[in-house]
Amino acid sequence: MKLEFNKDQLLNALNTVTRAIPTRTTNPILECVLFEAADHEIRLTANDTEFGIETVVDGTIAEEGKLAIEAKLCQEIVRKLEGGDSPVVIESDETFLTTIRCEDAVFKIPGRDGEEFAYLPEIDRSHYISMSQFTLKQAVQKTIFSAALNDSNRMMGGLFLEVNGEKARFVALDGHRIAVQNVTLREDYGSAKAIIPGRTISEISKLMTDDNEKEVVLFFSENQVLFSFDRTVIVTRLIEGEYFNIDRMISKSYETKVTVSRSRFLSDVERAVILIKESDHKPVILDIQSGEIRLQAKSAFGSMNSRLQCEQAGRDLMIAFNPRYLADALRNIDDDTVAMYMTNARAPMYFCDDRESYFYLILPVNFVV
Repeated sequence: MKLEFNKDQLLNALNTVTRAIPTRTTNPILECVLFEAADHEIRLTANDTEFGIETVVDGTIAEEGKLAIEAKLCQEIVRKLEGGDSPVVIESDETFLTTIRCEDAVFKIPGRDGEEFAYLPEIDRSHYISMSQFTLKQAVQKTIFSAALNDSNRMMGGLFLEVNGEKARFVALDGHRIAVQNVTLREDYGSAKAIIPGRTISEISKLMTDDNEKEVVLFFSENQVLFSFDRTVIVTRLIEGEYFNIDRMISKSYETKVTVSRSRFLSDVERAVILIKESDHKPVILDIQSGEIRLQAKSAFGSMNSRLQCEQAGRDLMIAFNPRYLADALRNIDDDTVAMYMTNARAPMYFCDDRESYFYLILPVNFVV
């Protein structure tokens, strides 16, 4: 096999597919990226059997073939090459000894037979939904922070996607909070449900653009989902099982409603975070009375107090939260003002807009004044 590439285009393709390279594996072929040149097209593929990425890259095919190269090594070599107008040449012989050459730099590294590589599984493409890359990227970013990515409970480490007609709902939770984003699709796609591994969908969203005109299509099978966008295809295995009944967890009743400047409220909460280490489990206390939020935080490092004007409907209330959970939710709301809905000091609080485009629920914590 012999191929020529523009350095930047090759490096971009390698940066894309290496997201599917496992950090630990006992199977060396899973640490490789497959170069496949045939039918006037060059494809790069990485696949850890749970999560696989394939992308097409421009280049010149001098000799067709298949070759697997250790992915991280190849990526680092290409990154350090001079590039510019000089092509990057990748060439292998019958023993799969691989030469990577650009200008005066020549690397010789061992390759592997591409026939050993596990291809991405075929997915039936009859059941799908389509949305803009921007929409999917935003929906993921505004929910995934609430998933318990390091938890042994796989359900809590996933992002739940539910489609009903022209509506799609993205949900993530970790036992202490719930994040929901509701999206309107461009047509009726029937119904679908999928629990996508959180780390996987987070990596996929990073490959999306902020262009509202570029589409991504999701194809669903019983235990896998395929993402197709630009010249890239990504397949991931789904988390099996029935997701939590979110509608039962969410109650929209309240006795106190507070509307406040989002940026001012976030600034006060972030100042409280300065004094509170995550391991301390110290809360931020909100004392809501007479159209004012008095915010208090105290730890071994000191104390902080602030006052914030608000629009209050309902009774006065003192309630406490993990300040990082409050800050995470507020950072992912785009509105200038935010409405908080509360019942009592032991019941969940939620943020929600009038359109119900988002819903963030946070459990309160016990506190001592």
